[in-house]
Amino acid sequence: MTQISILGCGWLGFPLAKSLLEKGFSINGSTTSLEKIDVLEKAGISPFQINLFEDRIEGNLDLFLSNSNVLIIDIPPKLRGNSSENFVSKIQNLIPFIEKSPFEKVIFVCSTSVYSDDNSIITEETIPNPDTESGRQLLETEQLLQSNSNFQTTIVRFGGLIGEDRHPIKFLAGRINIGNPESPINLIHQVDCIGIIEAIVCHSELFGVFNAVTPFHPTRKEYYTQKAIELNLPLPEFDESKISIGKTILSDKVASVLNYEFKKKTL
Repeated sequence: MTQISILGCGWLGFPLAKSLLEKGFSINGSTTSLEKIDVLEKAGISPFQINLFEDRIEGNLDLFLSNSNVLIIDIPPKLRGNSSENFVSKIQNLIPFIEKSPFEKVIFVCSTSVYSDDNSIITEETIPNPDTESGRQLLETEQLLQSNSNFQTTIVRFGGLIGEDRHPIKFLAGRINIGNPESPINLIHQVDCIGIIEAIVCHSELFGVFNAVTPFHPTRKEYYTQKAIELNLPLPEFDESKISIGKTILSDKVASVLNYEFKKKTL
């Protein structure tokens, strides 16, 4: 039985762990919360409380990583607003533990924020040029992992994450002067995030970078207005006085290399 360690059993990591369990994998799962240990254990996941800091790691990381074939790193950088956290340092602290573990594959869950908003069409061949602090630190973390010759890393760059309990229209409903009304959306449903990671897990010799965004790109104004109508929410109002900036992320490699077909073709 293949054992997988998932560092970060949160909004995506926890249902991913449960899905992998159903497919016969053995799962070690980490959480930063003592209260969630019991939740993981009841789901059949071997639970570990692990906290990564800029200068140290708390928790039994050696045991968490031991005997696993695959490590999935799914921890958010928490760099919104005025946060000055150094996410790169956290991963630097983690790397020596990875180096001494016999992993066949490390999967780093990343974001399309590593690409700038310059109204271009983005593929995996596009050179990242992040224009946010989160994007810059994520790109540096990618490079840190991929440049290490002691293990092989696969990067999966997800677009905006949505799910049954998570949708940006709930934040945008009723707001005014929202920017970039004509820029395309680049979203992906939780179900497809899980499916794509599982496809990468099953391709044991496959490494590199994958963009993962549902091939569905209406404009922000068109999409969020329609979603507000569907959910009977106040309509968002957009600022159309400025030129919209954005990007269109293509996920052709996910289809051609992983042979993955999106389950949620519209969102």
